[in-house]
Amino acid sequence: MFDLAGLGAWAGLPFFAEDLPRIAGRIDGAVLPPPDRTFAALVRTQPEATRVVILGQDPYHSPGKADGLAFSIPDGFGGRLDSLGNIFKEIESDLGRPRRKTALDDWADQGVLLLNTALTVTPGKPRAHARLGWDRLVRQVLARLDDRPRAFILWGGPAQAHADALGPHHLILTAPHPSPLSAHRGFFGTRPFSRVNRWLIEQGGEPIKWADP
Repeated sequence: MFDLAGLGAWAGLPFFAEDLPRIAGRIDGAVLPPPDRTFAALVRTQPEATRVVILGQDPYHSPGKADGLAFSIPDGFGGRLDSLGNIFKEIESDLGRPRRKTALDDWADQGVLLLNTALTVTPGKPRAHARLGWDRLVRQVLARLDDRPRAFILWGGPAQAHADALGPHHLILTAPHPSPLSAHRGFFGTRPFSRVNRWLIEQGGEPIKWADP
């Protein structure tokens, strides 16, 4: 069902042999993002290239919207941006520069792992796959990334539930999810983009280009 090609160094995680077959067996019917994009975030951003992790909730449940990178929407989608629209507002407020490109592949290519706590969803049914066992993969990914300091942005309760897996040598930023249902509860004004860039520079690294490339 799922395309595992291109996983690279992530392919060694026990999840793929021990848990994925069971999860696949419990999924009945259509799934978003399409099965060939389920692991797009891991394929695009390998462990050694990862400098920042943005952890969200689950994929968009509207057809044509989820592309396998958390919060990313294919360029030219044309519909409501919802969470991504609020992220764009925070980018402009934080950095003073706009972001209109909806596909976040340029972030992934700079070392930003865009991961959700559930990697699939049933069309039209948010959180439908939240308890299938995807959290086992998230835990293993975070453990794999614990070897050196990285920045972690945890948006929403499901993401923040994994904070205990992260050591004190990381930068850990938490905030409400940017969804229209929760963004006004404390997401706006958190300035995660400038804070992450300041920390990366302090670590001797390059800042992320968050605004339009």
